[in-house]
Amino acid sequence: MQTPDPLREFDLNVTRRQLFGRSALGLGTAAMAQLFNDQSFGVDKTPTASHGGLHHAPKAKRVIYLFMSGGPSHHDLWDYKPKMQEMFGQDLPDHIRDGQRITGMTAGQKTHPVCPTKYKFTKHDNNAEGLWVSELLPHTATVAKDLCVVHSTYTEAINHDPAITYIQTGSQIPGRPSLGSWLSYGLGTMNENLPGYVVMHAKTRFAEQSLFGRLWGSGFMPSEHQGTLMRSQGDPVLFLSNPKGVSSKDRRAQLDALALLNQEQYSKFADPEILSRIKQHEMAYRMQSSVPELMDLSKEDDKTFDLYGEEARDPGSFAACCLNARRLAQRGVRNIQIFHRGWDAHGNLPREHESQCKDIDRGSAALIKDLKRLGMLDETLVVWGGEFGRTAYCQGGLNKDNYGRDHHPRCFSVWMAGGGIKPGITYGKTDDYGYNIAHPDGTPMRPKPGKEKWTPGTMHIHDLNATILHLLGIDHRKLTYRYQGRDFRLTDIHGHVVKDILV
Repeated sequence: MQTPDPLREFDLNVTRRQLFGRSALGLGTAAMAQLFNDQSFGVDKTPTASHGGLHHAPKAKRVIYLFMSGGPSHHDLWDYKPKMQEMFGQDLPDHIRDGQRITGMTAGQKTHPVCPTKYKFTKHDNNAEGLWVSELLPHTATVAKDLCVVHSTYTEAINHDPAITYIQTGSQIPGRPSLGSWLSYGLGTMNENLPGYVVMHAKTRFAEQSLFGRLWGSGFMPSEHQGTLMRSQGDPVLFLSNPKGVSSKDRRAQLDALALLNQEQYSKFADPEILSRIKQHEMAYRMQSSVPELMDLSKEDDKTFDLYGEEARDPGSFAACCLNARRLAQRGVRNIQIFHRGWDAHGNLPREHESQCKDIDRGSAALIKDLKRLGMLDETLVVWGGEFGRTAYCQGGLNKDNYGRDHHPRCFSVWMAGGGIKPGITYGKTDDYGYNIAHPDGTPMRPKPGKEKWTPGTMHIHDLNATILHLLGIDHRKLTYRYQGRDFRLTDIHGHVVKDILV
């Protein structure tokens, strides 16, 4: 057998782009070693070393994001519009819609009759406007004094997949890193035995839409920053247990051998993803002991289950996910996200939303109360919301007690609590139809995220993400990742920190 020519082998394994990339690698690595450490690889540390590598002093150490997939109805939950009761059945005025693009599901309707909510609202007098909460959320109403409800959140996407992708990654086009991945990249981890970004899916009766892994994926970033999905059945994380006949000692030996092979590959190709794989294998090994302990709720006392309810004993319930989120937060996990599907109520909204609210109401309130009693709420940012809201007009037949609503991106409600957020307030205003963001005098406005000057009283989803990053000590304009010759960031070229809602 002829001995291969080593130069020819090298030539076959390297492209021109790789050659230039490797030539710069040594200098780049040396330079970056002076700027970064393993715990905060994505944030420029030079100007603000006093803040531990962050751009400014953080208000929060972690974020728990409760994502209601499908688009909860702000009309029926948060945005109280009593004048709509007088308008029942009237066609939505043309000047209110103002040529807005609507989905194909209601574009063909001959009329778009105004449909007020059937539910009662209670006012909580925390500010001049008052914070109104629907009777569908009685438990959440008990923590109203801790919430900041933003009524003026808005987006451009009008269908689920692009809208969820947009709010989670900053782009309607798949392929970008998720919010949690940006936080993992910028903040690192506080617990080497658990992932820096954990995702859970709560059970629901109305799981119509699928959730794609890209919503918690790392996109073009190293895969170590992607979310780890915790399951409620079987192994909490896939392949966590050793196969039959493989001992812990055997697994350790396998990982050591695999690490040597990967290091050899890295020495040849300098692909950072190889190092990410090594880190992930080591994390998986440590998780074999840390995750079972995390998911074991038997040591929680009866007071905890009195708070979260007996449903918290049911693995995969929203309440159980919220309790596990608190346990993850206690163990130093910075980024925790719970997805709850089934909020896409095109037909029988009352039946579906009543079920959905029963799922999430007590768990959401219990999480706030639990964090507060443990002294953790001030350093934990909790966010609740979906990808868009629902229309003021009904979809299908007109019925005061049984109605549906289409997708509505122009305005919807999100609440935030803890972690540097002003408690007990509302922010932003909508018109009498809950259809457009409004000026203080009630006249509709048309904010645009591309404008250089931010419009006070509004919160585009880029502004929401910029504010989340800010509370965690990160300037959204400076947290960038270079890919294919461009510096990307979560908020693209937009985003404004909404300081009016910050303590």
